[in-house]
Amino acid sequence: MAENGAKRIRLGMVGGGTGAFIGYVHRVASRLDGDYELVAGALSSRPEVARESGRNLGLADDRIYTSYEEMARAEAARPDGIQAVSIVTPNHMHFGPAKAFLEAGIHVICDKPITSTIEDARKLAEIKSKNGARFLLTHNYTGYPLIRQARELVESGALGNIRVIQAEYPQDWLTEAVEQSGNAPGAEWRTDPARSGAGGAIGDIGTHAYNLLRFVTGLKTEAVSADLTSFVPGRKLDDNVHIMLRFEGGARGMLWASQVAVGNENGLQLRVYGDKGGIEWRQDNPNYMWFTEFGKPKQLLTRGGSITGAPASTMNVRIPSGHPEGYLEAFATLYTQFAAIIRGDGAAYEGLLPTLQDGVEGMEFINASVKSSQDDGKWTRLSDV
Repeated sequence: MAENGAKRIRLGMVGGGTGAFIGYVHRVASRLDGDYELVAGALSSRPEVARESGRNLGLADDRIYTSYEEMARAEAARPDGIQAVSIVTPNHMHFGPAKAFLEAGIHVICDKPITSTIEDARKLAEIKSKNGARFLLTHNYTGYPLIRQARELVESGALGNIRVIQAEYPQDWLTEAVEQSGNAPGAEWRTDPARSGAGGAIGDIGTHAYNLLRFVTGLKTEAVSADLTSFVPGRKLDDNVHIMLRFEGGARGMLWASQVAVGNENGLQLRVYGDKGGIEWRQDNPNYMWFTEFGKPKQLLTRGGSITGAPASTMNVRIPSGHPEGYLEAFATLYTQFAAIIRGDGAAYEGLLPTLQDGVEGMEFINASVKSSQDDGKWTRLSDV
């Protein structure tokens, strides 16, 4: 049973076999609040790895599959078949499994970006799922309590009319050509256009920064002016991104994403400024957020503790204030709230979880930025790609 006494949701997984970082993260997130039980998997495109990974996770032999197609057919036919599936493969292998399971009436939890091409993203959005199967895109940073609070502050008008948005996501792990070493499979597919798509750093982490600013502000993007660069010789996709953004209503934004910024491990940050106030938040210290009203002292807001009558900052908080929650808990929040939606009692979470349409917009953002960069930074509307 789940922590709330509800019956656990039967979960399957595509990808995420032994040694895969993001597969492990999804499994931990699904287990944290006890809402899911992993019972089936097609954990690798290599049959021997799929079988070994399934056995290591304790799956029954008849529920260890060597292809997602076989898994979708077999599980949909079982009376005890999976109710949801996590797709944790490289980008080019998102569309096929997502389509197969939605059409089989199985809820889909998919890692970002939604697909490797905008065409596949739009095709996926047009699929008529069976039995009302739902889709969750795991932009996990939207699960942090103070990001939910930031969104609530913007919606309440506490910041006034939004003027300036700055988002950044610097890393340094691709400073050297590690993808050429043969020992870094995560780097290999992320720098390969055939598997990653048209974007490198912009698709891997830039979409996170973009989704975060859209989630918090709710502002619709009109156009981008982008400069995408590959600094490492021989690298086929961008490893550093500078983008200016124009939003409906007149607000302006700047987004920087880099995987060659030496000294940065995982520096996701968001700053939003209106004519009445501003907020500043960093993912490496996510339990704190600065909120400043113009002409008044800065206020340090804390997760679950310092904001009276602010349900967003306490939603799905698991431990008392002052005890830090982080990346895995934010990820788990998406899983837990999606479980409530699957069970039919998640009305409070509708509109808070990333959807298919968020995924399509993320691909539009990537493509518009790539096109703008190819045109020497020409302002490019998302609606034009």
